[in-house]
Amino acid sequence: MTLDRFITLSEAAQRMRTSVKETRSMIKSGKIKGGLLPDGAMVVSEDTIPKRKEDLPEYKKYAHLKGMRIGVGEAARKYKIPDSTIHRWAVSKKIIEVLARDGQKVLLNEQDVAYCAEVYIQHKGQGKWIFNSDGTPYILKSLAR
Repeated sequence: MTLDRFITLSEAAQRMRTSVKETRSMIKSGKIKGGLLPDGAMVVSEDTIPKRKEDLPEYKKYAHLKGMRIGVGEAARKYKIPDSTIHRWAVSKKIIEVLARDGQKVLLNEQDVAYCAEVYIQHKGQGKWIFNSDGTPYILKSLAR
């Protein structure tokens, strides 16, 4: 059995880049797990705080590619992913940062592309959810426990 590690409400808000009020609301709605200390102070279970893709080791290992520009077609060839998929991740889902546009050419942040390619390869399969809306890998609720 593992015990939850709790942090203060203000620390949780800071990590999630939200207000204390919004964090309290997330606890009340069940989006994150909270608790009350004997003195009435509210705390948050660290394990239930949403992680950002930038905090993931899979993302950090491509730090050397941060800000490097790569076109959609070139990214598709290099990472062996359909260009329509890469374009959707960048333009519709905004998981991949668009750094610039050169006429019709869309230039992407290669760190985001490399990260997405790794997650895509690990979770390959047509019609499957791969990413949450925040860019973190999608994990089935049944597997998350």
